Amino acid sequence: MAEMNQASRTPTEIKLHQKSRTLEIAFADGSRFNLPCEFLRVYSPSAEVRGHGPGQEVLQAGKINAEITGIEPVGTYAVNLAFADGHDSGIYSWDYLYDLGANHVALWERYLQRMQEAGASREPTSPMPGAFENRPKSK
Repeated sequence: MAEMNQASRTPTEIKLHQKSRTLEIAFADGSRFNLPCEFLRVYSPSAEVRGHGPGQEVLQAGKINAEITGIEPVGTYAVNLAFADGHDSGIYSWDYLYDLGANHVALWERYLQRMQEAGASREPTSPMPGAFENRPKSK
């Protein structure tokens, strides 16, 4: 892959499409990517998702309904995305967003494969009946 200069990996436009739950990002080199919120959530660059080293990644299941609720700039190099499930600790650098866009299909296939191998679902799990008991309040 040819080395790109930093300016070409700087977004010229970032749009959140809430209805389709996608983040549209255009870059200075003319690339434009539409990244689903679910994809961005399961590939969050946070330690909670990626772990603190190779092999420590945590598979993110049940995120099919992921929604971005906030986008905050981080300096001039990244954005922080806040999700409806409360996850908001991932700093998405321009390079990382570009790589996610450029490799979206392969990364998504890998994610689906890992989900299948783990027997996990993209659908959110509902609490087991009786998981939350009504207990009298202590005095």
